[in-house]
Amino acid sequence: MVDIDRITGAAKDLGGKVQGAVGDLTGSRSDSVEGRFREASGQAENLYGQAKDTVRHAADEAADYAEDAYERGGHYLRRGTREVSHQVAEYPLASLLVAGLVGFGLGLLVSANRD
Repeated sequence: MVDIDRITGAAKDLGGKVQGAVGDLTGSRSDSVEGRFREASGQAENLYGQAKDTVRHAADEAADYAEDAYERGGHYLRRGTREVSHQVAEYPLASLLVAGLVGFGLGLLVSANRD
């Protein structure tokens, strides 16, 4: 979507060029100067609109990237959960031993911080 500032800026730029050219042809210094001012103002407004479009596009891209990352994270979480469940079902005694060792290690870490 094109920003409205780009459209109005381009119109001011064109109007300023026309007014400046007419001022140059008729010898009217005030029309020439005013036309150049409108032209510069239109160019600035057009650039402002382009900057807004660029920022909007970058924000949309970032949102799309974050959404994809979130979906991939959920996929990997579900996949990991299935794998762990499968390993626990296949090796229940080893899983219990690993869980006990992890719990013991966490207990040591927690009690070491209290001393």
